Amino acid sequence: MPHADQTLTYLLDLDGEEIIYDDGYVARFKVKGIEATAEKPHGVSYSLTFHSRDGRRLMGYDNAHGVAHRGGKFVERQTAFDHWHRDESDEGRPYQFVTAEKLIADFFDEIERILKEQHDG
Repeated sequence: MPHADQTLTYLLDLDGEEIIYDDGYVARFKVKGIEATAEKPHGVSYSLTFHSRDGRRLMGYDNAHGVAHRGGKFVERQTAFDHWHRDESDEGRPYQFVTAEKLIADFFDEIERILKEQHDG
């Protein structure tokens, strides 16, 4: 497994990239290195999104804003803004950023889920 700094560099290198899938689906990457804060402790601002052929965002991972806490009163609240939107109506749910490598893998796993649901549906 690459060193965490290498995977963060790889994530940063994805900035501005688009991957076009069959049927016009598009994965888009917006990634910028920033000063680390409590809300963005990894020193990166990111938005990884997956869009339908008509441009609607179907799913995304980002740390642009905080999201509402979900779960019981004993669930620890997350300070970091990392979250993901499972579908276009999801306002966001906390995402536990572990490494840039895992973020990228989770993003592509969700793309596979969506494409399978679209194909099976």
